[in-house]
Amino acid sequence: MITRFVKIKKVKRCRRLVLAAIGVIGLGLRPAYSTQRADSVERTAVTEVKPLLVEAAERGEAYGVLGGPGADYVRRRFDTDTPIEIDVRRLHKLPQPGCGRLEVTTRQRAVMESASRHDQILTYQVSFCSNGNFPEKPK
Repeated sequence: MITRFVKIKKVKRCRRLVLAAIGVIGLGLRPAYSTQRADSVERTAVTEVKPLLVEAAERGEAYGVLGGPGADYVRRRFDTDTPIEIDVRRLHKLPQPGCGRLEVTTRQRAVMESASRHDQILTYQVSFCSNGNFPEKPK
């Protein structure tokens, strides 16, 4: 029973992070530039997730680090200075040209919640196209 309570608590914690991330990341397109990370994965600095979705829909994967006011809010909310890393990969192509089902993983280390620090990882899926739009609904 204790294990189930811990899992439920983690799910609630994850829901709060999802709401915070969705509220701040948004889908507007902003300028981006590349940075190099120690593990040699090239990450694009973004202020919103949309450029990464476009790149992953087109090329199959994209890696970024969130900056700007949204990232500042999340860092203050969870009392950490660690970067918010975003990895996007295409799971499969969709029938509409240039569109794919994408998996987005957002991570931040040393997040303070409930008086303890832990790493926070949020993974979700979205269908998106390389033209910057959601796919058309089938008729």
